[in-house]
Amino acid sequence: MAKSKLGPNLAEMKRAAKEAASRAYAPYSQFRVGAAIWTDKGLFTGANVENASYGLTNCAERTAIFAAAAAGARKLSCVVVYTPTPGAVAPCGACRQVIFEFGPTAQVISCCDAADTIETSIEALLPGAFGPADLGIDPATYEAEARKASAKRSKKAS
Repeated sequence: MAKSKLGPNLAEMKRAAKEAASRAYAPYSQFRVGAAIWTDKGLFTGANVENASYGLTNCAERTAIFAAAAAGARKLSCVVVYTPTPGAVAPCGACRQVIFEFGPTAQVISCCDAADTIETSIEALLPGAFGPADLGIDPATYEAEARKASAKRSKKAS
Protein backbone atom coordinates (compact mmCIF):
# COMPACT_ATOMS: atom_id res chain seq x y z
CA MET A 1 0.00 0.00 0.00
CA ALA A 2 1.44 3.39 -0.97
CA LYS A 3 2.11 5.64 2.00
CA SER A 4 2.67 9.35 2.45
CA LYS A 5 5.22 10.53 5.02
CA LEU A 6 2.47 10.33 7.65
CA GLY A 7 1.07 7.00 6.49
CA PRO A 8 -1.73 5.87 4.21
CA ASN A 9 -4.33 8.45 3.30
CA LEU A 10 -7.88 8.27 4.60
CA ALA A 11 -9.27 6.71 1.41
CA GLU A 12 -6.67 3.92 1.65
CA MET A 13 -7.49 3.30 5.30
CA LYS A 14 -11.22 3.14 4.53
CA ARG A 15 -10.54 0.58 1.77
CA ALA A 16 -8.35 -1.46 4.14
CA ALA A 17 -11.06 -1.43 6.83
CA LYS A 18 -13.73 -2.54 4.35
CA GLU A 19 -11.47 -5.32 3.05
CA ALA A 20 -10.81 -6.46 6.62
CA ALA A 21 -14.57 -6.67 7.21
CA SER A 22 -14.79 -9.20 4.39
CA ARG A 23 -12.58 -11.50 6.48
CA ALA A 24 -14.71 -11.22 9.65
CA TYR A 25 -15.85 -14.38 11.39
CA ALA A 26 -19.49 -13.46 12.11
CA PRO A 27 -21.64 -16.62 11.77
CA TYR A 28 -24.04 -15.51 14.52
CA SER A 29 -24.71 -11.83 13.88
CA GLN A 30 -23.72 -11.60 10.20
CA PHE A 31 -22.45 -8.14 11.23
CA ARG A 32 -19.02 -7.97 9.57
CA VAL A 33 -16.87 -5.13 10.91
CA GLY A 34 -13.40 -4.12 9.77
CA ALA A 35 -10.86 -1.75 11.23
CA ALA A 36 -7.66 -0.18 9.93
CA ILE A 37 -5.30 1.53 12.35
CA TRP A 38 -2.22 3.66 11.84
CA THR A 39 0.54 3.19 14.44
CA ASP A 40 4.20 3.90 15.01
CA LYS A 41 4.84 0.53 13.29
CA GLY A 42 2.58 1.18 10.30
CA LEU A 43 -0.83 0.01 9.18
CA PHE A 44 -2.68 -2.89 10.81
CA THR A 45 -6.14 -4.25 10.11
CA GLY A 46 -8.57 -6.39 12.03
CA ALA A 47 -12.01 -7.92 11.75
CA ASN A 48 -14.53 -8.96 14.36
CA VAL A 49 -14.26 -12.57 15.48
CA GLU A 50 -17.40 -14.02 17.04
CA ASN A 51 -17.70 -16.98 19.38
CA ALA A 52 -20.64 -19.21 20.30
CA SER A 53 -20.02 -17.95 23.84
CA TYR A 54 -20.91 -14.38 22.88
CA GLY A 55 -18.88 -12.75 25.66
CA LEU A 56 -15.72 -14.10 24.06
CA THR A 57 -16.33 -12.24 20.79
CA ASN A 58 -13.64 -9.72 19.84
CA CYS A 59 -14.36 -6.50 17.95
CA ALA A 60 -12.49 -5.46 14.81
CA GLU A 61 -10.87 -2.45 16.48
CA ARG A 62 -9.41 -4.52 19.32
CA THR A 63 -8.32 -7.27 16.93
CA ALA A 64 -6.31 -4.69 14.94
CA ILE A 65 -4.87 -3.03 18.05
CA PHE A 66 -3.89 -6.33 19.66
CA ALA A 67 -2.16 -7.44 16.44
CA ALA A 68 -0.30 -4.11 16.34
CA ALA A 69 0.72 -4.40 20.01
CA ALA A 70 1.94 -7.96 19.43
CA ALA A 71 4.10 -6.58 16.59
CA GLY A 72 5.61 -3.98 18.93
CA ALA A 73 3.45 -0.95 18.10
CA ARG A 74 2.76 1.30 21.06
CA LYS A 75 1.44 4.55 19.55
CA LEU A 76 -1.87 4.71 17.72
CA SER A 77 -2.79 7.86 15.81
CA CYS A 78 -5.82 6.91 13.69
CA VAL A 79 -8.57 4.29 13.70
CA VAL A 80 -10.95 3.75 10.78
CA VAL A 81 -13.94 1.49 11.37
CA TYR A 82 -16.10 0.13 8.55
CA THR A 83 -19.58 -1.28 9.18
CA PRO A 84 -22.03 -2.66 6.59
CA THR A 85 -24.81 -0.42 7.87
CA PRO A 86 -26.92 2.39 6.35
CA GLY A 87 -25.16 4.84 8.67
CA ALA A 88 -21.70 4.95 10.24
CA VAL A 89 -21.37 3.31 13.69
CA ALA A 90 -18.90 4.46 16.37
CA PRO A 91 -16.76 1.96 18.35
CA CYS A 92 -18.22 0.27 21.43
CA GLY A 93 -17.14 1.22 24.94
CA ALA A 94 -14.57 -1.57 25.30
CA CYS A 95 -12.93 -0.56 22.02
CA ARG A 96 -12.90 3.09 23.06
CA GLN A 97 -10.98 2.16 26.21
CA VAL A 98 -8.42 0.10 24.26
CA ILE A 99 -8.03 2.85 21.64
CA PHE A 100 -7.34 5.32 24.46
CA GLU A 101 -4.68 3.03 25.96
CA PHE A 102 -2.56 3.20 22.79
CA GLY A 103 -3.77 6.49 21.29
CA PRO A 104 -5.03 9.01 23.85
CA THR A 105 -5.21 11.64 21.11
CA ALA A 106 -6.18 9.30 18.24
CA GLN A 107 -8.49 10.35 15.44
CA VAL A 108 -11.46 7.96 15.08
CA ILE A 109 -13.34 7.69 11.79
CA SER A 110 -16.37 5.46 11.27
CA CYS A 111 -17.63 4.82 7.75
CA CYS A 112 -20.07 2.68 5.78
CA ASP A 113 -20.95 2.18 2.12
CA ALA A 114 -23.14 5.30 2.14
CA ALA A 115 -21.53 8.73 2.30
CA ASP A 116 -22.23 8.89 6.06
CA THR A 117 -19.05 9.27 8.09
CA ILE A 118 -18.33 10.06 11.73
CA GLU A 119 -15.02 11.90 12.21
CA THR A 120 -14.07 12.54 15.81
CA SER A 121 -11.37 11.89 18.40
CA ILE A 122 -11.08 9.32 21.16
CA GLU A 123 -11.11 12.23 23.62
CA ALA A 124 -14.59 13.19 22.38
CA LEU A 125 -15.82 9.58 22.41
CA LEU A 126 -14.40 8.80 25.87
CA PRO A 127 -14.26 11.99 27.95
CA GLY A 128 -12.51 11.66 31.29
CA ALA A 129 -10.95 8.37 30.20
CA PHE A 130 -9.10 6.12 32.66
CA GLY A 131 -5.60 5.37 31.47
CA PRO A 132 -2.01 4.52 32.41
CA ALA A 133 -1.43 7.89 34.09
CA ASP A 134 -4.25 7.10 36.55
CA LEU A 135 -2.15 4.16 37.72
CA GLY A 136 1.01 6.25 37.94
CA ILE A 137 2.47 4.62 34.85
CA ASP A 138 4.35 6.39 32.08
CA PRO A 139 4.12 4.03 29.08
CA ALA A 140 7.52 5.18 27.74
CA THR A 141 9.22 4.40 31.08
CA TYR A 142 7.44 1.05 31.30
CA GLU A 143 8.63 0.07 27.81
CA ALA A 144 12.25 1.01 28.60
CA GLU A 145 12.18 -1.00 31.85
CA ALA A 146 10.58 -3.99 30.10
CA ARG A 147 13.32 -3.98 27.43
CA LYS A 148 16.05 -3.90 30.12
CA ALA A 149 14.44 -6.80 32.01
CA SER A 150 14.12 -8.81 28.80
CA ALA A 151 17.78 -8.21 27.92
CA LYS A 152 18.78 -9.27 31.43
CA ARG A 153 16.77 -12.51 31.15
CA SER A 154 18.29 -13.23 27.73
CA LYS A 155 21.79 -12.76 29.12
CA LYS A 156 21.08 -15.23 31.96
CA ALA A 157 19.73 -17.81 29.52
CA SER A 158 22.90 -17.67 27.43
